[in-house]
Amino acid sequence: MKKVLITGSDGFIGSHLVEHLVKKGYSVKAFVYYNSFNKKGWLDEIDKKILAETEIFYGDIRNIDSTNLAIKNCRSVLHLASLIGIPYSYDTPQSYLDTNIRGTLNILQSSLNSKIENFVHTSTSEVYGKSKIFPINENQPLVGKSPYSASKIAADQLAYSFYSSFDLPVRIIRPFNTYGPRQSLRAIIPTIISQVLYSERDYIKLGSLNPKRDLTFVTDTVRAFEMMLLNNKINGEVINIGSGFEIQIKNLANLIAKCCGKNIKFISDKQRIRPLNSEVNRLLCDNKKAKKILKWAPNYTKLKGLEQGLKETIEWIKNNSDISYRQQKYIK
Repeated sequence: MKKVLITGSDGFIGSHLVEHLVKKGYSVKAFVYYNSFNKKGWLDEIDKKILAETEIFYGDIRNIDSTNLAIKNCRSVLHLASLIGIPYSYDTPQSYLDTNIRGTLNILQSSLNSKIENFVHTSTSEVYGKSKIFPINENQPLVGKSPYSASKIAADQLAYSFYSSFDLPVRIIRPFNTYGPRQSLRAIIPTIISQVLYSERDYIKLGSLNPKRDLTFVTDTVRAFEMMLLNNKINGEVINIGSGFEIQIKNLANLIAKCCGKNIKFISDKQRIRPLNSEVNRLLCDNKKAKKILKWAPNYTKLKGLEQGLKETIEWIKNNSDISYRQQKYIK
């Protein structure tokens, strides 16, 4: 089978995608961020047999020489490499421009030069900002409410421009709040879980408890990536991937506490709330297009599916607390 390059493969979704595709028999090259410790991020924690079947490439998405070398002998690209975390983007917006925009431009240019046959670009539901129509379909305007979302909008438009200008076979996948094992502590679900499990207090401080989110379990998201990869009739298309079910952060926190068997009070801390004009109060996915074109549907659906996904995530964090989840610096 022709080789697939996965950028951001050392991250949360990327590592799951490597596992999924290798198990399905794909030839995978994993683009890993170069570091002096020879670490492969979350790929260090996957099954060793799967890792042994994966070609590892160390490089930097921000460097065109890296992307040119990484793409050699590959016919498809799944581009997930991105700097995430909305709060951090307020402090260091330049970093987000360098990675999310310049990095995307580099891998697009390398793909064009190499005549790549399939290019799947990863967007985010944050690009919709404060939508006025719910559920949110792919035709809604894009609004940058944070430096992070602005950088992703720019990256999306770059990707589309390479399709419209150069016929690069670009498809844009737009996941809504993926969660599951290995997710960064900067994300809301592992933040709540880790504190519920390991804090000795009877209360936990969070940001705003009012926003509503559409949460998609990671295995559902990676299935959608594979379907995007295989469908060469959707070049130039944007496809939302989400469960179609929303939950308020306050109710989510209480559900997590229930799944952990804890009775904890959740408090909104003003210092943790986004700037007023930057908050995105509601993200609910219209996944009709994914169902129709990709024949994709989430396995973890509605409240029951969310609870099952949370329980699996909680169990993983319990079993892997030595990796990062029990560090006291996160229990504030």
